[in-house]
Amino acid sequence: MDLKHHDVKYKRWIYLTVTFVIILAGLASRKYGNALPKFIAEYIGDTLWAAMVYWGLRFLFPSASILKVTAISLLFSYCIEISQLYQVDWANAIRNTTLGALVFGHGFLWSDMICYTVGVMLSATVDSCASFSSSDEAV
Repeated sequence: MDLKHHDVKYKRWIYLTVTFVIILAGLASRKYGNALPKFIAEYIGDTLWAAMVYWGLRFLFPSASILKVTAISLLFSYCIEISQLYQVDWANAIRNTTLGALVFGHGFLWSDMICYTVGVMLSATVDSCASFSSSDEAV
């Protein structure tokens, strides 16, 4: 096994671990939201959701540039939010399931777009500064 293959495999484990930690934090924020300050409780879920999208894409595409993953994460998150403007029975039936609500949400909010931007940008910043990303990936 060459060094580059080993490096990609190592990164994938890190990205997968970060993704699962974010998922657990997001679920905990829903369950224990009443213990958080109101502002944090209101916006942390969407911020973590977008961060999870970012790190999940880093897991799937560990060799992709941080900039590319950032752009795709934002585009994906924004599209999901905009899709909430489409209110038809079949789409709402999916949204009314637990998994559907977690993935697709229920209604369009501009504040969600801000949360997605914050979550992705914070993730990209951490990724860019972390030792497991090479300096040539930052752009």
